[in-house]
Amino acid sequence: MAWCRIHCNLNPLFPSDAAPFPSTCHSHSHSHSHLSLTPRTFPPINSLFTSRKITFSSAQRRTFGAVSSHMTMEEKPISADRMLVYVPPHPLIKHWVSVLRNEQTPCPIFKNAMAELGRLLMYEASRDWLPTISGEIQSPMGVASVEFIDPREPVAVIPILRAGLALAEHASSILPATKTYHLGLSRDEETLQPTIYLNKLPDKFAEGSKVFVVDPMLATGGTIVAALNLLKDRGVGNKQIRVISAVAAPPALQKLSEQFPGLHVYTGIIDPTVNDKGFIIPGLGDAGDRSYGT
Repeated sequence: MAWCRIHCNLNPLFPSDAAPFPSTCHSHSHSHSHLSLTPRTFPPINSLFTSRKITFSSAQRRTFGAVSSHMTMEEKPISADRMLVYVPPHPLIKHWVSVLRNEQTPCPIFKNAMAELGRLLMYEASRDWLPTISGEIQSPMGVASVEFIDPREPVAVIPILRAGLALAEHASSILPATKTYHLGLSRDEETLQPTIYLNKLPDKFAEGSKVFVVDPMLATGGTIVAALNLLKDRGVGNKQIRVISAVAAPPALQKLSEQFPGLHVYTGIIDPTVNDKGFIIPGLGDAGDRSYGT
């Protein structure tokens, strides 16, 4: 069995009132792995991250390993070329993640909880990111200076089927101008490698396009990496992308950090590990099956 030592700063961020800080990863051969979460300045999150040991291994393209995590408060310089991971501390986000985790949650409520979580995460992810136009309008009481989202630059929303449809359901209700491109990927249960079965992406995205990629479960990272590579081939840079997920795990975040510097990931929570079947632990099960009952 192969083992490795991994040093990661996955750094969950709170965009409402905290400066962002980067995630970094370095690998060395060793008998175990180490995950270091290094926050900069934000409210206490002891409920999210505590000292713990998690075991995982790697075999036949499966990425698992032993992880122990801890928190420190040291200051780190911010690099624009490093991936940033945001875990907004909003109580509604915690509520909907809890509803999703409950194995007794019926399909209709699960699907609604996924949609509400997606709405909140996309709201946070669009902060200081959307193109705007300024001007003046006449209100009933006088002239007012105003600022609108620029409708000439619609945001592209790419849900990864099928569970991504539920998480992206409310995108059009919070974003004034959107275009939705569907992308279907299925994962082989043995190799955990993705296969594309539906691709509605344009041949090329307009220069400067802003793109939400919506994938509820960032587990081993195979699916999200395949999706981002398709965008890269179509001229979309890492800094033009916001990844939206319900739950993320270290193996996926490790791959994204190594392959897509400058990327921003917004997730409801970061879970500690992935099992040998590629499921996040404790996670919330199969998001597609639980959303649609099939």
